Amino acid sequence: MTTTTLAVLVPLLPFLGAAAGLLLGRTAPGYVRPLAVLPTLAAFVLTVVVAVDQGGGKSIDASRRLTPTGSVPIDLALHLDGFAVLVAVLVGLVATCVQLYSTGYLRDDPRYPSYAALVSLFTSAMLLVVYSGDLMVLLVGWEIMGICSYFLVGHYWETPEARAASLKAFLVTKLGDVPFLIGLFALATDAGTFRITGVVQAALTGGIDHPTLIALLLLAGVAGKSAQFPLHTWLPDAMAGPTPVSALIHAATMVAAGIYFVARLLPVFAASAAAMTVLAVMAAVTMVGSALAALAQDDIKRVLAYSTIGQLGYMSGALAVGDRGAAVFHLLSHGAFKALLFLAAGVIIHAAGTNSLSAMSRMDGLAKRIPDAYWTMTVALLALAAIPPFAGFFSKEAVLSAAEHTALGDSTVAPQGTGWIVLIAGLLTALLTAAYATRLWLMAFRGKGAPAPDHGRQPLAMNAVLWVLAIPSIGFGLTTGYLDDWFDGHALTPALTTSVLSTGVALVGGLVTYATWRHTSALAARTPIGAVAAHPEADGGLVEEEAIASHTPAYGDIASAYDPADPGRLLLGPLHRHAVTGFHLDAVYRTLFVRPVLAAASLVRFLDREVVETYVQGAGALPRWLGAAVRKAQTGNVQTYLSALLAGSAVLALVAVVLANANAGS
Repeated sequence: MTTTTLAVLVPLLPFLGAAAGLLLGRTAPGYVRPLAVLPTLAAFVLTVVVAVDQGGGKSIDASRRLTPTGSVPIDLALHLDGFAVLVAVLVGLVATCVQLYSTGYLRDDPRYPSYAALVSLFTSAMLLVVYSGDLMVLLVGWEIMGICSYFLVGHYWETPEARAASLKAFLVTKLGDVPFLIGLFALATDAGTFRITGVVQAALTGGIDHPTLIALLLLAGVAGKSAQFPLHTWLPDAMAGPTPVSALIHAATMVAAGIYFVARLLPVFAASAAAMTVLAVMAAVTMVGSALAALAQDDIKRVLAYSTIGQLGYMSGALAVGDRGAAVFHLLSHGAFKALLFLAAGVIIHAAGTNSLSAMSRMDGLAKRIPDAYWTMTVALLALAAIPPFAGFFSKEAVLSAAEHTALGDSTVAPQGTGWIVLIAGLLTALLTAAYATRLWLMAFRGKGAPAPDHGRQPLAMNAVLWVLAIPSIGFGLTTGYLDDWFDGHALTPALTTSVLSTGVALVGGLVTYATWRHTSALAARTPIGAVAAHPEADGGLVEEEAIASHTPAYGDIASAYDPADPGRLLLGPLHRHAVTGFHLDAVYRTLFVRPVLAAASLVRFLDREVVETYVQGAGALPRWLGAAVRKAQTGNVQTYLSALLAGSAVLALVAVVLANANAGS
């Protein structure tokens, strides 16, 4: 088979597996697990074969005209370059691990067949986005992922949190997709084609007439899909879904789609200095704000969710300084260790037997009970904190090195100011990332919370997947120098200055957090139990209102889980009560958008019921009254009709005589 034929099979196999799983889920449940795992595994193997065939050399393109449109044509097109084939390998690997992991994690779930089919469809849609050479075909995969996320986040639809989270994820991403769609049409109109290669060529030759407007419209969709400020608020709430879904969304699909889209069309964004500056500011705010929020969370999955937002900010920052190689390199590295973090968190939750025990303040004695999760999560957290020689160190250094070069004026793609914005925000985020990674490790594995019930050993599939993902989390960064051809020949080796700075601030963040934890633990050991309940933040107030508005756990619940040994409270100080709610952004949106929309809806309902409906009822009342009067005259008695006819004739004759006399007299 040719490389293009194999590439066509890559998204097709999971799609067929999803269709077969849905059809046989009820009639032949024994086939559900093989249909979930085997097509995805086969697609992963094919992604590796395609990557080897492509070899990081010249891109491979193939297309077939889909339909004549009369204007801008739409093609079923493939575009296989180094970025595409490597991202496809990541998607295939993580999706296969998630499907294997889910066979154990959801083995007793009655809705597993539909869940597995949706995961396969989700995987197929992302692979379509990755391999697509046409923007309209890419848009199909983009939107399929949106609807799949709605169903998967709301898998536990019996709970109000899951229902609200799925709706929020769908609406917030659609809010960005509307300007994104407009931007795609405007881009195709200027370039004269939907083909990605044609669009890029038009951007490089100055053929885009409205680069700033188009880039900003596209960035709205990217912010929604990749959870960047200010459309990131859906991602922490999406933790209401099954943990394997969180691993899939956060590591290899959906949120990675926006970053990958900008990387593919970077010349379009680079054509506008204003757009690159907006992207840099968006990345900086996202990085720092999400890291502060992660340092305040008690739920382990929400910590990881805010961590994902921050790491996506690094990728956006790399794109803002014009280095798509560094962005995709960090996307690949992050995909491996973030999938490992979520799946290890799933083992912790599975060991506790319930999602309600995912609060880190309640964890105790987990290191000995789940050693596989303990060791692999330690590896993933070291990668997240960018400690050498783990994968996160090399990929994060590639981002900071690119920012340094731009800040020093060595880039011809991005404005110099974007380099300083990304570099300063990146170093500050490195400090905060190490702090919340250390805090998570200490509270999850060294905490003194209430011992959770022991639900036995986890299935082999769950633990085996953790070790599989630990391999790239440790060693992927060491491939720098060997994969340069896949990254446009761009060397991604760490630079000395940023390596020393970022590693230094990471070590400071980790050590300060550890020292703070030792201090707070010592104080907690001497604190009377009753003093914890009297904590001044336990009254909730505004935070509780915002938690209800954003469908997150009420602050009273957070306060009830208050851990006096939590170093995050001491490190953040007064900022903690703001960071724990994501800096009140949901409350701001509720005030600015939700409440006005609800008020407008109430006004429309009042006008419809009290004004429009009254008018309609009045317009129908007059004919009804006339009809009733006429109906009374219809007695069915012939003599009555003849009498009325004679009386009417007499009246008409009398009127005629009177009129004749009047005319004669005149």
